[in-house]
Amino acid sequence: MVRKSLDEKLARIHADRSCRDFILADAKDADMAFGLAAPGRSPEHHAAEAKFRTLDEYRQIIREIVAQGLVDIMLMSASTNELLTIRERIFDQSHVTPAVRANDATDIWLAGGGLGVYDRQPSRPFRTTTIDHMMCGKYECSPEERRLGADLGLYSVTFNNDVELDLRTLEAYKEFRIEAEKKGFRHFLEVFSPNAPGENAPQDIPRFVNDHIVRTLAGVTTAGRPLFLKIPYYGPEAMEALVRYDSSLVVGILGGSAGTTYDAFYMLWEAKKYGARVALYGRKINNAEDQLTFIKYLRLVADDEIEPAEAVRAYHSDLKKLGIKPYRSLEEDLTLTPTASSYSGQSQTVGRQAAAVERGVRVTMSTWRQPEDDPDFSRMSPKEKALYNIERWKRILG
Repeated sequence: MVRKSLDEKLARIHADRSCRDFILADAKDADMAFGLAAPGRSPEHHAAEAKFRTLDEYRQIIREIVAQGLVDIMLMSASTNELLTIRERIFDQSHVTPAVRANDATDIWLAGGGLGVYDRQPSRPFRTTTIDHMMCGKYECSPEERRLGADLGLYSVTFNNDVELDLRTLEAYKEFRIEAEKKGFRHFLEVFSPNAPGENAPQDIPRFVNDHIVRTLAGVTTAGRPLFLKIPYYGPEAMEALVRYDSSLVVGILGGSAGTTYDAFYMLWEAKKYGARVALYGRKINNAEDQLTFIKYLRLVADDEIEPAEAVRAYHSDLKKLGIKPYRSLEEDLTLTPTASSYSGQSQTVGRQAAAVERGVRVTMSTWRQPEDDPDFSRMSPKEKALYNIERWKRILG
């Protein structure tokens, strides 16, 4: 078995906090959330036509990305993991680590073509798959069989500032951690913003999320702690505060919506600047014109070999050589859009825009609206709250 780059990088990061290693993951677990739309838009998609890739096409792209070898982690559903990891053994001779979404709480139930309501209700814990199914593909694994599948999973939690709901979330996470420790299963922890806090909406969501992370993990010893975190990128101040607080935490960001190519490269670049050492990009990769080329430049940005704006220009140049028409003009794709940066709040978004302008990048305000991770629920109608949650999950899930 080839030694995994994830393990090597984590060892170096823990040994030296100034280490510049960066872990890159492709999140191809959307079939546990979106239903038919999970594989992404088909190349044959036309205006007013909802045509998506098939699951077979989705999995073929996973094979190609693993063969490319530029990501460190491939996150999948349990069913995809069974096919590619356990049966086809595509990770045996690769330094890429297979990982599985270990739970699917109700706030990621997004099937239904935008008509579902589950994500607009406070999150409740649930697990479709089990640790044994992730590790060997069946209900109960023998010790030898546990090496057949993935030994790494993503567990996600959402706190809504409600004692009963948050207690249920923490109890389910505790149960998972104990079982994982018994069975030698590792995990990384995803912490979302509150999805439906209602009247209990925190005034400072980045602080609320950071505080819940450190409070939750304070009671967890090394054997049960997550390898790293996956959280929304709220901006420099929130990232620095979390990284500075606990040197043992390896903090990663989730990608959110596709946005422009510059959005993707700049978010990673800035998050790394302020302490992040992991990025898990799902829709940003899956919606790219050419995923392998997009990952090539994402890797170069992550490894400090190219600046974000230069990477966008090089990406467009490669698309031209490949005969692939870009979704946007180069000028449009060099734009930092406020909606893609709104995790950080208005003041932090403006700060990021100013930095981008200094670097010769155009910033558009045409789509600006109040930061959506800090809404004023008291002023929202039921319809506005529903739209807020739909748009939020379009940004968050990868």
